[in-house]
Amino acid sequence: MIISLSTALDLKIFSPGEPLGILIILLGLIFTGMIFYIIYAVSTNKESLEDKKIRTKKEYLQKEKIGKLFPKKK
Repeated sequence: MIISLSTALDLKIFSPGEPLGILIILLGLIFTGMIFYIIYAVSTNKESLEDKKIRTKKEYLQKEKIGKLFPKKK
């Protein structure tokens, strides 16, 4: 059964020497590279410029509100 199944499907087209096999290997390498880049980017915790602007704006507003609650005495 196994022998007849492999001859019916002609699995040689997926071998690394055939064009389809080379395409599958290249797509696998690209996908693996993307996964490793995503893992690296997440682990280094890089913030975008917009995130930094939003955070500094929130900190400024927080300091402003604290300043209104506790004004400096002269």
